[in-house]
Amino acid sequence: MIEILPLSAVPHFAEQIIEWQWRAFGEENSRDFFASIVASSMTGAEFPITFVAVEAGKALGTAGFWRCDLISRQDLFPWLAALYVDEHARGKGLSAALQQHVIEFAQARGYPHLWLWSTFGNYYERFGWIPAGDALEYPNKSVRLYTRALTGE
Repeated sequence: MIEILPLSAVPHFAEQIIEWQWRAFGEENSRDFFASIVASSMTGAEFPITFVAVEAGKALGTAGFWRCDLISRQDLFPWLAALYVDEHARGKGLSAALQQHVIEFAQARGYPHLWLWSTFGNYYERFGWIPAGDALEYPNKSVRLYTRALTGE
């Protein structure tokens, strides 16, 4: 059975999560950045929070609940961020489960919307995310914004 837990409940997966995030989303010299986010997510603060999908003692994927994931759009929050599923666990609905977990987490805290950005299209639309225009990821990467209404609008 797959459980989705806050990383603070399974801190022994921290190094695995850092490695996944750095390799999937980072640059050569950005590992420390991801390590900082992961460390911050285990302090008990409202943001960021890292979730881990776990089955049989093994981490399968991760997703974050972040205050800001796009410097150019700090007016938008909160964000579903750093969604990653291990290659061996793909194709089993884990991405959808991680997304839904973060959506429900944000809903329970009364947020009216959730945001994410992506560099590719036609993926998040399948899960009910609505395209909300384009933006820039630092320093000059064009990305697509997505949003989810959480209050039944």
